[in-house]
Amino acid sequence: MSLNLSGKKFLVTGAGRGIGRAVAKALSEHGCKVYALSRSKGPLDSLAAECSNVHIIQADVGNWEELREKLKDIEALDGLVNNAAFSNEATQSSLDVSKEYLEKIFAVNLFGSINATQIIGKKMIEAGKSGSIVNVSSVFSLQAAPEYLAYTVSKAGLDMVTRQFALELGPHKIRVNSVNPTLVLTEGAKNFIAQGHPIENLFLERTPLPRLPEEEEVVSPILYFLSDMSAMVSGTIHVIDGGMMSSFATKM
Repeated sequence: MSLNLSGKKFLVTGAGRGIGRAVAKALSEHGCKVYALSRSKGPLDSLAAECSNVHIIQADVGNWEELREKLKDIEALDGLVNNAAFSNEATQSSLDVSKEYLEKIFAVNLFGSINATQIIGKKMIEAGKSGSIVNVSSVFSLQAAPEYLAYTVSKAGLDMVTRQFALELGPHKIRVNSVNPTLVLTEGAKNFIAQGHPIENLFLERTPLPRLPEEEEVVSPILYFLSDMSAMVSGTIHVIDGGMMSSFATKM
């Protein structure tokens, strides 16, 4: 059985950079019609220049009403990749994190994915289309990280969003799954590491497989979940971490 995605239509949020851009390009290469959504127009323009079957939508996923307005006329799709996320590099103690900061993180990482799923899911149901929704979560939905309460809680919430929509959309033949990667070597992460930040070592010393994943190693599982190869897989949390989650209880 092959992926057989040709001719299918998907929306990818956070498609301007990183994993989202890589997913949009991979779907395009498989013959899909891709709606690529991002807050920044420049990266979208360059993506559309690279891929003729990519249609760009400039919108802020963290703005509930704006996203609804921008997607109100979108056609019924075969699926959605909720990839847009926000994380501030500056850490904050859980005792000090402000309500405003929590709201800023949750607006994109949690509420934005709920909003997009409602919009696209309703259109799929109305059109009688089966399909697949993939939420890009994180290993930190499953593991606490010092001074990252807003991010970890938002991603833990996203995992429950996955399960909840899998339960309620299943009767409509719409599957919903999460992929939960560790630190991925996107261009942004590589630049951050090149600036001298020790984040790479912090992850590697806890990872049994002695490296971090490249973008395509997260893209491939997403394509699997979007395809009929995973026709009986829904409501799952798929960790991509080189065994890191296995090491927390054993490596001190």
